Amino acid sequence: MRNDISDLLTFISQNDLWFGSLQEVVAEHLMPALEEFDLDHDDLPEVLGEPWPGVLWGCGFEDFLSRRYEGGNIVDLYLKRLGWTETAANREYFAALRDTPVSLYEVGEVKPGKSMVLKDLLRDNRLVTVFEGSATQSLKQWDRIVVRVISENDTHVISGALLAFSAEAVAFLFDGLIAVLNLDEDTELTLTTSQLLKCAPIFTNAWLFTALPRALSEDMPEFTNADGDDIMFHDLRFPFATGVRQKEISACLNQVNGFVPDGARCWTWLAPHGGNPPMLGDSLMLDSRAEGRTVLGHLELKGKSLLINVNSSKRADRVRDLVVKASGEHLKQPLTTIRTVEQMMSEEQDERGLEDADEVPPEIVKQIVQDHMDQHYRETLDAPIPALGGKSPHQAVRSKAGRAKVIDWLKTLENNSAKHHNDAIEEYDFGWMWGELGLQEYRK
Repeated sequence: MRNDISDLLTFISQNDLWFGSLQEVVAEHLMPALEEFDLDHDDLPEVLGEPWPGVLWGCGFEDFLSRRYEGGNIVDLYLKRLGWTETAANREYFAALRDTPVSLYEVGEVKPGKSMVLKDLLRDNRLVTVFEGSATQSLKQWDRIVVRVISENDTHVISGALLAFSAEAVAFLFDGLIAVLNLDEDTELTLTTSQLLKCAPIFTNAWLFTALPRALSEDMPEFTNADGDDIMFHDLRFPFATGVRQKEISACLNQVNGFVPDGARCWTWLAPHGGNPPMLGDSLMLDSRAEGRTVLGHLELKGKSLLINVNSSKRADRVRDLVVKASGEHLKQPLTTIRTVEQMMSEEQDERGLEDADEVPPEIVKQIVQDHMDQHYRETLDAPIPALGGKSPHQAVRSKAGRAKVIDWLKTLENNSAKHHNDAIEEYDFGWMWGELGLQEYRK
């Protein structure tokens, strides 16, 4: 077996010095986070579940194989003394592990059970096809993973320790690398093999410092918005007065400072520039931002009604006053629905249950969903997007900086869709959007 490490582990455990060094390296990968969250190593199986304790230990073990000590390198020593007992493939694999750094990769095309294309985001951005059976069953295009990619003759494989990175973990990793390597924050991260070999524990720490808080949050946390208000979702519906049309309401809303158009019939309510910083406390803050400003709510004209969504009673009162003042007699008194966080989550679970109902043939459901998504995304290509600085994708793609933002935006859309519980959404093909925006070459 190519990656059978049992004899190598036995060799290490028989020498107290080498075994102690292995434990020290594993501690570098685990202890900062364990101490921060007041946990012991023995708590990991219960907190994280399987297989994560073993994977995290593997991160430290693979790092240890690359370390150089006064007594040399453990792989070199093992191969010199007992290499003759190993197969040629195993000897090559151990040597490759010794010299290959861990890095952050973006997942490209995935062929489940067979292979995937990976792009190294911290070195040369070179694309490599990795032959792998297990991980390709769950990974989706545009996922970010941390792993070692091993060259074997004309092919590539991955090592045993693989961590899937969230956007939060990626940001934590970048901050850690910049701090440890004393790099300029505005400089694009391009690291050498030597730098990556020295920074291996930072990758594991970035994963743990973002995974442990989620795993430890068993109880429903208290939620607040950026103003420090308790989260309470308010849905306001203003019926039109008799004879009033959408274009009249639209003209009124366009005059309100802070109501930023987000499509033909939608507005995003943004806080003023230079407003108060978000309130920090013990509760979990829900703060959505666009163009550097806090998003206070969303407005939409639908049929003969104006629909408004905000997440606190204070914001509901504020937006009601703004709309009434701007619209005058064009709108009737609003009807308001109030929901807690728990109720919102319960409704989402009920909706997922309805998705599973088989009253409508699956192929019809799939066609309806995908037709709706086609229409929605065609409208979106010409609508201002907060993540693109308020520009539409068609506008943003005209500049180099805007093109990079559009690519990230498309990747996020496609990756989120691929992880959806609804098969029709999961299988939606975004290829036409990349083609429409002239970005096909970046979808690899």
